[in-house]
Amino acid sequence: MSGSPTARRRRLAIELKHLRETHQLTCQQVGQALDWSGSKVNRLETGSGRVQPSDVDALCRFYETTDELREFLKRLAKESKVRGWWHAHGSAVPPWFSVYIGLEQDACSLRQYQNEFVPGLMQTAAYATELHRASSQLTTEELDRAVHVRMARQKILTGDDPPELRAVVHESVLRHLVGDRELMRGQLEHMLHVGALRNVTLQVLAFSAGTYPATGAFTVLGFSEQEDPDVVYRDGLTDGIYLEAPSEVAQYTRAFDHLQAIASSPARSAALIKNVLKEYSP
Repeated sequence: MSGSPTARRRRLAIELKHLRETHQLTCQQVGQALDWSGSKVNRLETGSGRVQPSDVDALCRFYETTDELREFLKRLAKESKVRGWWHAHGSAVPPWFSVYIGLEQDACSLRQYQNEFVPGLMQTAAYATELHRASSQLTTEELDRAVHVRMARQKILTGDDPPELRAVVHESVLRHLVGDRELMRGQLEHMLHVGALRNVTLQVLAFSAGTYPATGAFTVLGFSEQEDPDVVYRDGLTDGIYLEAPSEVAQYTRAFDHLQAIASSPARSAALIKNVLKEYSP
């Protein structure tokens, strides 16, 4: 089972919803049978609140599951209450982004398209600092913690059993001056370093690539457990959007495949980055 509390909570919600649908019952019907409200059953199935093991036990007995499944789901409920390492950084990690970090920590694959800035998992501390300073009203302490979280997230790429990262970045990302020229030199050099990792594929969507789906930046997160379907994530200034409907995920997956197909090969992308790097040289 995946390791983060976010992944456990999501897996539990999926299993509870599956049990209800297998019995062809509505949330209202289950709630009435257990003397609960239908909205409580819905909350348990969407992971929108803390789930008590006692509630899971009641549901499993109502659905007449096996003892093994009941104990497994109760354990998920208990372990989903554990807070992830990133929660220790408080307001530096907004609640809506905390969900993404939890999913990212457990993903076995990340397919990411960025058309404005360098992907977070490839950013240097200096680059990340400039972005946080420009987009958030953070105190100096909060800024430092936000950057620390971003750097800590990057450890998944070089840890045990790292996820496969396939990143497509628009050429404008390379030429968008963040900070000064020295900062950009360090950033592009770091991109080349990360792009050379065995589990990373980095491609640049050149200005000459032609037309492509106008999607904006997004990430498709994949998971090793068959029961955990892919999730699409898109973020903004004040919130994040999570798409899980199979039809929506399929549409973004097709869009990424198209972007990857028309982007420069990893070798040509590295050469392009090196050419832009020269333009930032003194």
